Amino acid sequence: MTFDGATIEPRDVPRLRGQLGRVYALMLDGKWHRLRDLAKDAKGSEAGVSARLRDLRKERHGGHTVERRRVEGGLFEYRLILRVRCAQGRLF
Repeated sequence: MTFDGATIEPRDVPRLRGQLGRVYALMLDGKWHRLRDLAKDAKGSEAGVSARLRDLRKERHGGHTVERRRVEGGLFEYRLILRVRCAQGRLF
């Protein structure tokens, strides 16, 4: 599992991998989540959780869909839509 960015160092990878796994596990329920709740439950910052949601959209991290909807003002909620492969490797 790789992460990119000018400031990412090899020693950051285990922490980021763990956080990505926690965010992914929380999002698997298919419900809408706010960043503050995800940050609390994933034991990270809102900025970190937001970055992990962006990671989930990347091909190397699954290429999933992360939907966003406005709750009010600048407050948003996020929902994960899993990208699934069939036995033949095709996406659906």
